[in-house]
Amino acid sequence: MSTEDEDGGTPAVETVRVWDPVVRLFHWSLVVAFTVAYLSSEEDSALHVYAGYVVLALIVVRLIWGVVGSRHARFGDFVRPPGEVFAYLRGLASGRSRHYLGHNPAGGWMVIALLVSLFAVTLSGVMLDTAEGGALAAAGSGSVAVIATAHADDGEYGEYGERGEGDEGGEEFWEEVHEASANVTLFLVFLHIAGVIVSSLLHRENLIRAMVTGRKPRA
Repeated sequence: MSTEDEDGGTPAVETVRVWDPVVRLFHWSLVVAFTVAYLSSEEDSALHVYAGYVVLALIVVRLIWGVVGSRHARFGDFVRPPGEVFAYLRGLASGRSRHYLGHNPAGGWMVIALLVSLFAVTLSGVMLDTAEGGALAAAGSGSVAVIATAHADDGEYGEYGERGEGDEGGEEFWEEVHEASANVTLFLVFLHIAGVIVSSLLHRENLIRAMVTGRKPRA
């Protein structure tokens, strides 16, 4: 169904609200936070650390909203079996893929992949920050410092001294996980952008604008 413009000319495509405010705010906040974290990654700055914590908080919000949110925000609406994903990709390659109001099957799996990779990035970042006595450690309760001091007084701070080889090995492990998962996330972001462009062209809809306005063409 379509409606006519006010001047009675070209018919306007009927749109329907798909993305609720929480989904849209999450999406663009995540774009900003991840960009800030990535661009500040070489500076070893507090900005990088806090941007990472923002990303982690956003992930938690999205996980909750994926269960209790509006229809198209819920994981049950867009997480499809692998068979449907491959069928959609085959249709996409042939230019005859089905149109979805919410996330298409491939897009749904991309959402999950990005959430997993971002969680790996932020978890490893938190572990690194904690090991280095960074922002999270500084913001912690005084009891943590008391316990650490007690262990130090008892000679139990580390098996190899004040900062044992085991601690250094663990820090190196989390650093490698952090870097690898960040690179995977960046690859997924580029893949996501490519998918958005292809799907927008194929279905003749502006998916970027839809994530701003919340509205998409009905068909």
